[in-house]
Amino acid sequence: MEPRSSKRPAETDGDVIRPPAAGMAAGPHSTMTQDDPECDVIVADARWHSAVPGLAALVRRTARAAWAGAEPAPVTIALDNDRTIRRLNARHRDRNKPTNVLTFDYPDGIPGGDIMIALETVRREAQAAGRPVRHHLMHLIVHGILHLRGHDHHQAGEARRMEMEEARILGRLSVPNPWKFRPGSPSGRMEDAQ
Repeated sequence: MEPRSSKRPAETDGDVIRPPAAGMAAGPHSTMTQDDPECDVIVADARWHSAVPGLAALVRRTARAAWAGAEPAPVTIALDNDRTIRRLNARHRDRNKPTNVLTFDYPDGIPGGDIMIALETVRREAQAAGRPVRHHLMHLIVHGILHLRGHDHHQAGEARRMEMEEARILGRLSVPNPWKFRPGSPSGRMEDAQ
């Protein structure tokens, strides 16, 4: 399985986790409700807990919002660090540097996938954009789930549609549009994560 990663992003060394694969979930298992997707949250780098209070509940609430209106599917969201994400980025995308989010589809015919997010990169990007870390994390979760739902951003038109969908979902979560320029922030766009 090949990851889809943010070339234009939506905006850890702890315990080693298994490489992403179908059924990656090794962390606490939680099913939201009968109608909601299954969302496993793995906090592989404990520093995430101090970076984002109420972490697991926030991740699950964001995942639920991102699946709304689509056929729900299981997802594992691993919150790790730059070193782990850099290794995976090098192995699966031939880019030997960290990125903010990597999304792995499950093999053909199996809905859902794995989303991996790097703490240090998220902190840097949030600070550079003048946004709270929790809002940037929520944006990346939405971004990853939209990839799992079939969205992409390699062409201008599809990138714009994906950005609009991200902004719509985040708005329902009371998160400001990450693509809109805000006075006091360096820019309305985040840097390329290639």
